Amino acid sequence: MQVSRRNFIKRALFLGGSLLLSPVSLHAGRKKEGTWRPAYERLEKEGKLAERIKQAYAIFEDCRLCPRECGVNRRNGERGFCRAPSKPVIFSSQPHFGEEISLVGKNGSGTIFFSNCNLRCAFCQNWPISHEGRGKEVRDEDLANMMLKLQKTGCHNINLVTPTHVMPNILNATRIALKKGLKIPLVYNTSGYERVEILKLLDGIVDIYLPDMKYTDGRKAAKYSAGASDYPEVTKKAIIEMNRQVGEHRTDKKGIAVRGLMIRHLVMPNRVSGTKELVRWVAEDLSRSTYLNIMAQYRVDYKAFDYPEIARGITVREFLEAMNWAEEAGLTNLDPHSLSTRKFYQRNRSS
Repeated sequence: MQVSRRNFIKRALFLGGSLLLSPVSLHAGRKKEGTWRPAYERLEKEGKLAERIKQAYAIFEDCRLCPRECGVNRRNGERGFCRAPSKPVIFSSQPHFGEEISLVGKNGSGTIFFSNCNLRCAFCQNWPISHEGRGKEVRDEDLANMMLKLQKTGCHNINLVTPTHVMPNILNATRIALKKGLKIPLVYNTSGYERVEILKLLDGIVDIYLPDMKYTDGRKAAKYSAGASDYPEVTKKAIIEMNRQVGEHRTDKKGIAVRGLMIRHLVMPNRVSGTKELVRWVAEDLSRSTYLNIMAQYRVDYKAFDYPEIARGITVREFLEAMNWAEEAGLTNLDPHSLSTRKFYQRNRSS
């Protein structure tokens, strides 16, 4: 049974907050698949990974990991917009089956939810994690062990959700885990609100980038994402850099993603997310074969009720309109869930 991200989080909260290292009953083990190796392994063999970690950790002293560029000294306990400490705070770590098909495969995506966020959207479905920071503070060594446990469980990748503000910890944990046998892809699952300068530190480390592209209108971004009026401009530049690093979405012979860019775009009511402009940009500035997941999962949550424009779910008409725009733009690599949702809505059109 497929489990959506929203239901996954709600289930975790219902069970008492954190699902940190929860036991699972999936088959362990994973067969070797050809000669593929994760990017971070190659960088370590070149003797460059340790230096990247050193550079990343230095940023904590004048934190400019994200476009907010708060400049606080997180090593001294100061906290910026994201409210995160210098150690990672983790809400849950376990296989997740509600992600894209090529990430989930048979055994799930090894999803690690980091608490706190540098964007903090008014409609966030994960607000107890991203806004309130619920979770457990851990050491980098503990994070490394979580990665290894997910791999042992059989997960096809390590899916790092909201990683921006803990990027240095992730790099260090990855190196620790690599020395203990980590060998599956790293998925950088981000809001897209990233600095190109910081992304360049990840070049040769991240295998799969999974950014959101939430808005194409800076006024909407400012209104619903805590004043981030530069979101469209910044995120477009970030995605172009991600594409430069990893290229287009690629899978192994079993259909499991091993490298590449996978963009997510959530359709919002009243054309708030600017889908028409987004698909045109993807086709013109990236490639028509760029992987794009057009998502119909918008729900009225957290503070969205305070904004009439987004205080309802999307209609069938709005989702089909978004898919038609993508088709008109010539996009050829739309997510299977997007395509199946369109077929379902076309068969059962009632709004």
